[in-house]
Amino acid sequence: MQLSLFDIPVAKIELEELFQAYFECRKNKRNTANALAFEIDYENSLAQLCEEINNGTYEIGRSIAFIVDKPVKREIFAADFKDRVVHHLIIGKLNHLFEKQFIHDSYSCRVGKGTHFGIQRIDRFICQCSVNYTNDCYILKLDLQGFFMSINKNILFAKLEKFIKEKYQATDKDLIIKLCKQVIFNDPTKNCIIKGNKSDWDALPLNKSLFHSKPNCGLPIGNLTSQVFANFYMDSFDHFVKHDLKIRYYGRYVDDFVIAHEDKEYLRNLIPKLSEYLQSVLQTTIHPKKIYLQHYSKGVKFLGTVILPNRIYIADRTKGNFYNAIEKQNQIARDHKPTKEEQQTFQSIMNSYWGIMKHYKSYKLRKHMIFKNLSAWWWNYVYLSGGIYKFEMKRKIA
Repeated sequence: MQLSLFDIPVAKIELEELFQAYFECRKNKRNTANALAFEIDYENSLAQLCEEINNGTYEIGRSIAFIVDKPVKREIFAADFKDRVVHHLIIGKLNHLFEKQFIHDSYSCRVGKGTHFGIQRIDRFICQCSVNYTNDCYILKLDLQGFFMSINKNILFAKLEKFIKEKYQATDKDLIIKLCKQVIFNDPTKNCIIKGNKSDWDALPLNKSLFHSKPNCGLPIGNLTSQVFANFYMDSFDHFVKHDLKIRYYGRYVDDFVIAHEDKEYLRNLIPKLSEYLQSVLQTTIHPKKIYLQHYSKGVKFLGTVILPNRIYIADRTKGNFYNAIEKQNQIARDHKPTKEEQQTFQSIMNSYWGIMKHYKSYKLRKHMIFKNLSAWWWNYVYLSGGIYKFEMKRKIA
């Protein structure tokens, strides 16, 4: 039976799909001015966005560029809220296909994975490799230099286009490829608002800024697509390590990866093989000053922790950031009665650090920070529930 033109499905993005992407996007962004402006008339805004995508007139808006200092100094580009909805649409369409291809031990930006999962996996690898800390085992930890700024857009898009054509079967395949191309090749430095002072960039290394990246290189830190596409970019390296080199104890979080092996010389000889693949296939470089190769008994720093036999501690940088956060909150309480927003911010900041630290050997550290460093003024507003577990407000926030 021959199909008529009226029977052929029209490839388009459905408005319902954009609504779903919008609700995902706004979960943690509802208090931003950009999100609030969009939300005033979000139904018409989404309908207009849907029409623009389907008729080919969608254009990426302006980003806001700024510098953050914690946990390390980074350049962030915050996309327009409309564009963040598109990012969630793309990832919502492709993520289940990525998950089928990613190895088990890539941890970044994946449901059910993340930092705690990665830390526990590396700890387990060391335990298994050393036969429960009875045999020799060595740890190789490597870091990529200026990773996000070094990602080659041409390589990324070629890999992604091929992947979508082979794996994605929906009728809107060409539209998704077009949106991915727009997002990947968009240069936010050409159309951005600088938040803060230009001097904020002074202490940032040039290889960590999009303003100084090579042509057609670099993804903006801060976008959901950048995080997931970076993982996809490194996927071939993950498979090279696990399947071509047949390395059992390997885990990666973004640009930090750890390998455990019983032979130190094997790991030493592995470095040039890894470096050659990264440079020739992905045009990325191992940071020459961040090559760590030691016996497991010396411990290894990974994702804000120090992994040692039978225990995991919080790394000094994380502790230092927490001390600084406490001091900043103390200054607020000394200066004036904290406002409703300041009280909420205090609770959020403290519990976020608490959420990290409670997973590891940190009881004495938390006790010391709270009872020695936190200003007594804050105890007028908060208390700790479940022992030293979680900050709660004493009364309704005034």
